[in-house]
Amino acid sequence: MTSSASPQLTELLLAWGNGDQTALDRLTPLVYRELHQLARRYMAQESPKHTLQPTALVHEAYLRLIDVNRMRWQNRAHFYAVSAQMMRRILVEFARRRGRYKRGGDAQFVTLDPESAGKRRPPGLLALDDALTALEKLDPRKAQIVELRFFGGLSVEETAEVLKISPETVMREWKKAKAWLYSEL
Repeated sequence: MTSSASPQLTELLLAWGNGDQTALDRLTPLVYRELHQLARRYMAQESPKHTLQPTALVHEAYLRLIDVNRMRWQNRAHFYAVSAQMMRRILVEFARRRGRYKRGGDAQFVTLDPESAGKRRPPGLLALDDALTALEKLDPRKAQIVELRFFGGLSVEETAEVLKISPETVMREWKKAKAWLYSEL
C-alpha cells in the first residue's frame, strides 16, 4: 500500500473511530483507490468467469466496514489489514455459496468408497482459507502475518507495525508460514 496522505488518513481513521461521521465522508475518497487496487489483486487470482467484480467487492467491504461500530483504528496499516480480511471473508463466503449451489444446493455428499470419504478438498481460495484456518489454530501470529502480507498487501514494516513486532520477526514468521502453507496445499 502506498502511504498517500498517511498522517491525514490516520487522523481521519481515529476521528471516525470516535464517532465523527464527517471524518468517514472525507476518508472514503482517500482510501477508495487503494481498496480497489487490493480488490483487483484478489480478483486476478480468481477464475475469469467469476461473477463478482472488484468494484462490487470494494463496495461490499465498505458496507461491512461502516457497519463496524466504533472501531478503534490504530493507523492506516490497521485499516487496510481489516479491509483485506473483510474482502477475503466476502470472497470465501461467495465461493462457498457458489460451490454449494453448483453442486446440488444443500444436498449431502455421499461416497461409496470408504477410502475417499471426507477427503474432498475445495479448490483455490477455499483450500487456502481452510489451510489458513488450520494455521491459525497452530500459530495465530503466522496466520495473521499471511493475511496482512498476502491478502492485505502490507509491507514487512507495515505488518510489523500492526502486530507490534520487529520486521525481522515478520520475515522469519512469513517464511515459516509460507512453507507450512505450501506443504498443506
